[in-house]
Amino acid sequence: MADITEGDVDPAASDRRMISTARLDLLLFTAQSLEALLTGRTSSIDGVALPADWVRRSEGVLRRRLDQVSHDRSCEPWLLRAMVRRDTRTFVGRIGFHGEPGINALGAPGAVELGYTVEPELRRRGFAEEAIRGMIAWAEARSVSRFMASIGPTNIPSLELAAKLGFTQIAQVIDEEDGPELVFELRTDRGGPAAR
Repeated sequence: MADITEGDVDPAASDRRMISTARLDLLLFTAQSLEALLTGRTSSIDGVALPADWVRRSEGVLRRRLDQVSHDRSCEPWLLRAMVRRDTRTFVGRIGFHGEPGINALGAPGAVELGYTVEPELRRRGFAEEAIRGMIAWAEARSVSRFMASIGPTNIPSLELAAKLGFTQIAQVIDEEDGPELVFELRTDRGGPAAR
């Protein structure tokens, strides 16, 4: 995996609301925007239209993240973000951590767990990889160096992406919603692939 290079992401320039990568803006879904989406008061984020059925398809994760931030506002910047193409202001997908450091499939202290999905018609264009690298760089700037991802054993594209990014399998769990999942880890504090 190639290192994150200058110009790919600037964690110092990325504030809590937006993380910028080469092609994408990762826009934070705030508590207010999550509530507005779930109550039907909006169908966009920062003026970017979401697909017509996106809220329905994403309702479970939207509700979980709203519940988390309702209990602890400090976790908000770690949660859900929209992947938006900067040049066309087009919604690409969603990405985020499952919570602040320590909230992950294994309860590992200091580790964050990534979750993402790209809209079907926009897959295989490098958007997920770019967004993941952006999220890792943002978290590294906040002293996180342990990253996890739980992937279904039949999700070949995500398994290939995890390998490309330098993640290694460390466990298998049974998720209440998704069934069996393989848990992968990337440590950047050992001079790993995402280290600078």
